[in-house]
Amino acid sequence: IRFMEVNDYLPHHTRVLSSATPGQSVPDIVSRALDIDLGLTVDEQQQVLAWKLDNQTDELFRFLFLKQCRQLAGLLPGLFDDQHATETDHLSLLLTISCVNPDGIVAELLKIPESYFDVNALDEEGQPIGQIEIIGWLYQYYNAELKDDTFARLKKNIKITKERIPAATQLFTPQWIVKYMVENSLGRLWAEKLLADGDPRSEKEIAAAFGWRYYLPEAEQEPQVAAQLKAMRKERQLQSPEDIRFIDPCMGSGHILVYAFDVLMQVYLSRGYGASEAARLIVQKNLHGLDIDDRAWQLAYFAVMMKARQHRHQALLEGLISNLHAVQDSQGLENKQLDYFGQGLSSLERNMARDQAVELLHLFRDGKLLGSIIQVPDWDFELLKRFARDFKLPRQVDLLSDLHAERAQPRLTQLVEIACILQQQYDAVVTNPPYMGSSGMNPALSSYVREEYADSKADLFAVFIERCGQMIKQTGYQAMITQHAWMFLSSYEKLREKLQQQMIVNMAHLGPRAFEEIAGEVVQSTAFVLGSKALLGYLGTYARLIEPTTQDGKEEMFLAGRNRYTADQQNFTKIPSAPVAYWANHAILAAFEKGQRMDTLVNPRQGLATADNDRFIRLWYEVHQRRSSFDSASADEALSSQKKWFPYNKGGERRQWYGNYDYLVNWENDGQEIKNFRDNNGKQRSVVRNPQYHFHEAITWGLITSGGFSIRYRTAGGIHDVSGMSAFTDNHQLMMYLLALMSTHLADYVFKMVNPTINLQIGDFNIFPVVKAKDKEDAIINMAEESIEIAKEDWDSFETSWNFKRHPML
Repeated sequence: IRFMEVNDYLPHHTRVLSSATPGQSVPDIVSRALDIDLGLTVDEQQQVLAWKLDNQTDELFRFLFLKQCRQLAGLLPGLFDDQHATETDHLSLLLTISCVNPDGIVAELLKIPESYFDVNALDEEGQPIGQIEIIGWLYQYYNAELKDDTFARLKKNIKITKERIPAATQLFTPQWIVKYMVENSLGRLWAEKLLADGDPRSEKEIAAAFGWRYYLPEAEQEPQVAAQLKAMRKERQLQSPEDIRFIDPCMGSGHILVYAFDVLMQVYLSRGYGASEAARLIVQKNLHGLDIDDRAWQLAYFAVMMKARQHRHQALLEGLISNLHAVQDSQGLENKQLDYFGQGLSSLERNMARDQAVELLHLFRDGKLLGSIIQVPDWDFELLKRFARDFKLPRQVDLLSDLHAERAQPRLTQLVEIACILQQQYDAVVTNPPYMGSSGMNPALSSYVREEYADSKADLFAVFIERCGQMIKQTGYQAMITQHAWMFLSSYEKLREKLQQQMIVNMAHLGPRAFEEIAGEVVQSTAFVLGSKALLGYLGTYARLIEPTTQDGKEEMFLAGRNRYTADQQNFTKIPSAPVAYWANHAILAAFEKGQRMDTLVNPRQGLATADNDRFIRLWYEVHQRRSSFDSASADEALSSQKKWFPYNKGGERRQWYGNYDYLVNWENDGQEIKNFRDNNGKQRSVVRNPQYHFHEAITWGLITSGGFSIRYRTAGGIHDVSGMSAFTDNHQLMMYLLALMSTHLADYVFKMVNPTINLQIGDFNIFPVVKAKDKEDAIINMAEESIEIAKEDWDSFETSWNFKRHPML
């Protein structure tokens, strides 16, 4: 209502929450209550007059506010529910908003500058910016407490229920990323159509003419690739803007749909359509959207209708029907209720439609949980729609069952509409999908994902990458922003294999801090555009925006055109597990092709997990040295020493060459206490990995590499932890050579290529390519030995070393 009154969209053109007169604190709807048309009865008019005479401002305001909602229910039926907007129902008893309380919600809302709501507001460059997005921002804030509580529960291993999924997974996409995705999918479709029609302008010039600042022109292609692209795009069946089908399958409050509306309006106007007619066609033909959250759907519906009203004054009066839906479930609908449907169809048609309807009810039993990832068969939807519309009760009725059947009719019709949207294919699929790791999924969601999306089951965002690929036409585009884990981690390797069948058109690799609401390095993002079919030799364009530490900084780098790469995605397969390492140069790719894998030279191994470090681990100076052994060369020697505490490699801080000798572990009697550490059910808690490597010398690195990769030598005599991962070989000279190699900046560069997350796993170390400089081996080994000695001397010069003798300055 605040948005509508600021933009003068209310039918009576009178403000409800504020006054158009400066300095007046009472809303205009209160001061002009008897002068505007709210459909008041004579009794209601007398009640209004009585409240005014008694100065009962809030009572009058609440009554008029509900009247306003009831009036708007006829204009925006998806948003205002007529049943719950009357003055006689429970809402009138519960509604306690005040227009005079300086600390109330109305007063707080009025503190937000009107320009934040005004669709005619201009940016710094004098361009209209449209402010419907504020509705989404407010909704995200509304969900904040429930989101925090949901993640607190998740830490206690309480799975995310379907009711909490919207709050836990919704995240408002930064505006510039929305523009990047829409311009490079929907905008690209139209630019390519113009070029195919013989437009003499370049792709860049077309984008500039439309004002698409975030459009990435295609990289220059080899002639044969360019010819194939031209042929492919001529297959696209886009004769006019009316043919474009656009969908956001996780639309939230409609942020992406709103900008798609703007781009479509530009396209329509460029083809000679009037703005009013274009607005109608965009709502009715072009835009589609789905979400599992009813409130989010209401706000997306409102946002799109407000965009339509901006260009078409009669939009709210003519009952425009949008293609936006909240996905529903079929619970409460029964197969026997289908007997009331399709009685006007032929026997063959009715049986066919009923069979499909039965399957539909089964498919959507968890609709509110699964949403757009539901796989819908290729049904005859025209027949299903006729079946759902053809509803008839028998003459002899059972009131209870037939009441349920009457309620079933609109629900079945809605499910058919949603299923039809899910089964269709689109020219552009653009979304910011929910993020939810498999560990947070409840059993029903987890089971469906494992069965239908086995290659992307690790996280819901990856499932949506696969699902959106299924939703685009052969010549369509999908644009998404997701976590970047799918580009690198082994758990997404099969998904990457599938995506090799699609064309990576371009990417804005954002890294950490792409969202102002998410701090730190853990959540790292990428936005990208995929075509439906891969093309051998195609060069995609990649903007590497990792370094800037703010959302604005990443946008500025993108617009400046810095850190741009082009890459043939087929080259990614030259690296084991095919990470999307678009910045890898030819020398690195050649090293992976001809070099030896690290795990063919040494044995990288994970180590011990005690399951209770407070119980089994000590700093070396916390225990008596008579109970400690620092140099046992084997498990037998450690056992025969009858000592309890032995050096324990936990990884530790970033340190190169030598050091981090801080901890001891209780390995008395060959680790008897740890090996027998069990829970109350008798289940082994500790995990003893690779004991055959205990007490051997090694090269070791920490699991956490947020400060950059570092590796060091570890002398014989200790045990390594799961976080102090180590590589072993009996060839000491080889160990020194590899230590030297891995101590170069090149190692960090390669590891950030195969896994740029903060956790460097054994699998990442295994695939490192080794190309030996055979004529320099001796010199390299000597440098490694000298470097270890220097680092050892430094470590032992402080009291925190068990080999400390005296400070070097004394």
